[in-house]
Amino acid sequence: MARTTSLSGFPEWLPEERIVEQNVMDSLRRTFELHGFSSIETRAVETVEQLLRKGEIDKEVYGVSRLQQDADESNPEGALALHFDLTVPFARYVVENGGHLTFPFRRYQIQKVWRGERPQEGRAREFTQADIDVVGDGTLTFRYDVELALVIVDALSRLPIPPFVLRVNNRKLAEGFYRAVGLTDAPAVLREIDKLEKIGADAVSRNLQEHVGATPEQAQAALALAAIRTEDTSFVERVRELGQSNELLEEGLAELAEVVGEAARRAPGKVVADLSIARGLDYYTGTVYETVLVGHEKLGSVCSGGRYESLASNGKKTYPGVGLSIGVTRLVTRILSQSMASASRAVPSAVLVALNDDASWSAAQDVATALRARGIATEVAATAQKFGKQIRYAERRGIPFVWFSTVAEDGSVTHEVKDIRSGEQVAADPASWQPPAEDLRPTVLSAQQPRH
Repeated sequence: MARTTSLSGFPEWLPEERIVEQNVMDSLRRTFELHGFSSIETRAVETVEQLLRKGEIDKEVYGVSRLQQDADESNPEGALALHFDLTVPFARYVVENGGHLTFPFRRYQIQKVWRGERPQEGRAREFTQADIDVVGDGTLTFRYDVELALVIVDALSRLPIPPFVLRVNNRKLAEGFYRAVGLTDAPAVLREIDKLEKIGADAVSRNLQEHVGATPEQAQAALALAAIRTEDTSFVERVRELGQSNELLEEGLAELAEVVGEAARRAPGKVVADLSIARGLDYYTGTVYETVLVGHEKLGSVCSGGRYESLASNGKKTYPGVGLSIGVTRLVTRILSQSMASASRAVPSAVLVALNDDASWSAAQDVATALRARGIATEVAATAQKFGKQIRYAERRGIPFVWFSTVAEDGSVTHEVKDIRSGEQVAADPASWQPPAEDLRPTVLSAQQPRH
């Protein structure tokens, strides 16, 4: 794995590591498009006002300004900052382009984001996210909350990662329960419950009493709700056994049961109801999701999101939506650090065309052109060193085949290609020769896959 860069929190991959990262992004892109999601990209900067509209993460936002900006120069759009996620920019994109979009709008976005966090494994200052959202015009059927859980299960199942669990909760369920036990500041309770895995139940109980004004009994009730976790819809009865009920709680129970029930049928064991999931951001209003790798729970969530009813609004129209975000950099960092997968080679080149002498360089370029025309990545040796040195160069580069051309006295040319791994050398025609499919381009092998 690449060494720590001189600027911590800004990862840079070696070529073979970059191949793994690109493979992850390509796999996600293919899966999202199989499910009918369209690709968009938003600008890297937003106004500070837009970014800080929801949530409380202003300490993590990177501001943007010109080094040589004049003292009396002002920005008519307001102060600018790099986006810290892709959801807030997407909300702005929907409002500005609503007249040109077809709703429900299904979008995916794979892009860099920036966040001023303390760097550690799984947390970087510059990282890539892969988001999917479905947004409606005025209304959005709950069916999409179910569908997005299944899309993410499909997408993650195609990656070279350990088993994972998508944990699902519903903010209506939690807020309804808190109201029923007399905790009126539901967002404050949720923010404390969101810390449960980091600081433990005792500390959360103290925080609820000290910061939210809960009684010991109310704090205990909130923790009892958060302790419920099931792989099927049996969580409904377990919640009702706690003896609380109101309309919002019942609505949340029904919605969560629909998500978990359908997932249990289509992806058993991959999606669970976990009533400790809160999600700290304020804009979630219904279903919330978090995903952990089994055996790597300390890494934190690798995919999270939820339902939002009013994140995107222009004052006249409201665009409700539901979405999830995959931490691509977080996943790739763990894949590489734990050797879960690796690239079959570090370069795209499948063939090195060797030189008999310096005068043969132009003819070698003709061979390379013929191979490239059929999609075979090809390099030409720069100098006519001894063949053994040219072959060793290909070995160092990770190029599997070396091409040799011989010119006879009558001017005819014969071609041979050597698999430098096996030593097999056979006659070949630049117009028709094809490497084995697995050698055409670099592939990513999981730790369980054999190498060719």
